[in-house]
Amino acid sequence: MDWTSNIQGLIGGGFIGLSAVFLMATLGRVAGISGILAGLFLDKPNRDELGWRLMFLLGLVSGPLLLMLFGGLGNAADSSQAVIGAPSGGIPLMLIAGLLVGIGTGVGSGCTSGHGVCGLARLSRRSLVATLVFLLAAMVVVFLTRHVIGGAV
Repeated sequence: MDWTSNIQGLIGGGFIGLSAVFLMATLGRVAGISGILAGLFLDKPNRDELGWRLMFLLGLVSGPLLLMLFGGLGNAADSSQAVIGAPSGGIPLMLIAGLLVGIGTGVGSGCTSGHGVCGLARLSRRSLVATLVFLLAAMVVVFLTRHVIGGAV
């Protein structure tokens, strides 16, 4: 067993939790990515909130890019055993999946970061149900793609 990946995941999860607490403590906002993105592009943008929303999303995207720039530290590696690599289904499938996730966050009134990290921390029943649905759906998709359809996802 590779304990390095476990430690990196624990540290990454800690940073996600700290960023959620920091955003709530400083701005009184939930660190839900879909809500942050919607507030920037879909809803009527509030000029007072553009800065923090842009910085949050820039930080979200720049982290993995910095890892790749500095030689694939952590999960951003090129080997077949890597946790993150090139999309196995190709770019078109990845775009369709992203679109479906976006639709799902609209239907579910939030995403895994909003419900799973922030909502559960606030003991929200709605977030508990949403997170359980997210996890169940993910397990069903993995089972179907790996054992029924037989894909290498």
